Amino acid sequence: MIYFSSEGEIDLSKVTRLYPAALISAGGESASVSLEWADLKKDQITLEAYVLICDFDPVGEVPINRVELRFETKEKLFEAMNEISETLKR
Repeated sequence: MIYFSSEGEIDLSKVTRLYPAALISAGGESASVSLEWADLKKDQITLEAYVLICDFDPVGEVPINRVELRFETKEKLFEAMNEISETLKR
């Protein structure tokens, strides 16, 4: 099951964790936080992008092999999540 993105091809059969997040600026560093937390703190944070994180390492290990797909809007993120869901149904 291959998903085609602007970052290239992602073999969904090798993804061990897949989750959405918000990428924020905090003290000169970037950090990934939950979408819910970003919504709650939207007046206090600087949102850089929305991301869909694809980890390829075994569950329980520190994720080193990761692809982050970046989106300008939450709607674009949700569109990609729908596309991946449809790909997985095939």
